[in-house]
Amino acid sequence: MATKSIKIRAKLKDDVVTVKALMSHPMETGNRKDSKGEIIPAHFIQEITCTSSGKEVIDAQWSGGISKNPYISFKYRGAKEGDELTLTWVDNQGNSASATAKVS
Repeated sequence: MATKSIKIRAKLKDDVVTVKALMSHPMETGNRKDSKGEIIPAHFIQEITCTSSGKEVIDAQWSGGISKNPYISFKYRGAKEGDELTLTWVDNQGNSASATAKVS
């Protein structure tokens, strides 16, 4: 599991939580070549999940068309200040990372 590869914030306003997360990841499509002309293997995040108080609030399936160090923002209802949410990604090579934030 990668460490400190996700920066995440969650803000509550008018019963809506806005989550913003920045993930450090190379996001290689598998279509580029290196300086020797060899193809750089595909390496990208393929699944994002976020849970809050045991409930899944987002489940996204990605492909190689997402930029390096992807940023995601989404909103959901039903949380209160102090709730914890956990965002996890899994890439196509089996690596994963997770980060937890409190709703403020």
